[in-house]
This record gives sequence, C-alpha cells and structure tokens, in this order.
Amino acid sequence: MPSSSSQPVTELLARWRSGDEVARDALVPLVYDELRRIARRCIAGQRSDHTLQPTALVHEAYLRLARRDSVDWQDRVHFFAMAAQMMRQILVDHARKRATAKRGANAVTVVLEEASVVGKTPSVDLLALDDAMQRLAELDPRQSQIVELRFFGGLSIEETAQAVNISPATTEREWATARLWLYQAITDGVA
Repeated sequence: MPSSSSQPVTELLARWRSGDEVARDALVPLVYDELRRIARRCIAGQRSDHTLQPTALVHEAYLRLARRDSVDWQDRVHFFAMAAQMMRQILVDHARKRATAKRGANAVTVVLEEASVVGKTPSVDLLALDDAMQRLAELDPRQSQIVELRFFGGLSIEETAQAVNISPATTEREWATARLWLYQAITDGVA
C-alpha cells in the first residue's frame, strides 16, 4: 500500500484534525502519489474514452476531503480509506450523470478483481456495482467496507484488517464472501 511514511502522515492528520490548515497543505506531497495510485485503480477497467482522469479524480477527492471540517482522522490507513470512498462516490456520481434514461447506455465498467469462482475476471457496470454495494451495506456493513477498502482503496488484507479492527484471517474470509455475493448480485440482477 502507501509508500508514504506512516508517522509523518499520522502526525499531520492529527494537526489537521485540530484545525491546522498548514498541516493539511503539508500532507499533500506526502500522500499525492498514493492518491494517484488509488485513482488509477478506481478508473482501471473503464471505457477508454472515460472523461474523468486519475489526476482530476485525485484533485476532486482531495478538495472534498479538505472541505470536511469534522473528520476525526485516526491514521494514514483511515485517510486513504476515506479517499478511496470519496473517489468511489465521485465516479458513481459521474457515471450517473452520463447515463441516459435507458439503463446500461454509456455504462461505466470496472473490473471486479477475483470475483469469479471459475477464474475469469468479469467486467462490471459501475452503477450496478454501486447498487450492489449499497445493498451489501444494508446486509453487512463491514463486508461492504472491506470491499471498498480492498477494491477501491487497494489496501492489503493486513491494512484492511487494521482499518476495520478485525483479524487478517477474518478479513480474508469476509473479502471472499463479499466478492462472491457482489458477483452473484450483479450477474443475477439482484442489486
């Protein structure tokens, strides 16, 4: 996951949480490369003519994060998890705006990593994935959070486990279960 050192990022987040805007601005160079990696991961697998590029996604997500005054930043993992969540919301908003009245027209597709039990990696409509994730969040909020952290945020099993405060083994099981549920929900149209 992030190449940025955990300690300086966590310290700057704590200062930002206390209202230090200089700390917020100092955070940018430490996290920018990782935010771009997350953005590229979020955009990967979409149509080649997609109008939203990783740099624009990073900037929009960071602007939205910077406008949040009351975030209780816990650490570097929490920050990147929130950034991934924000990027997902931006992509979904973008896809909804581009969609026409007919479902599926100009659909944005992403690749749901390791989703299929038969070894294929299917393409998934981002709006269908978002709908399925919202349904999963109603059934199992933790599994939905794990998917968001792993799929959109690119966090490792260990980092995801730390973010959701469970063991890596439990995270691995929940990740596998959630991927299978999402795959079935999307392919069967349950979402």
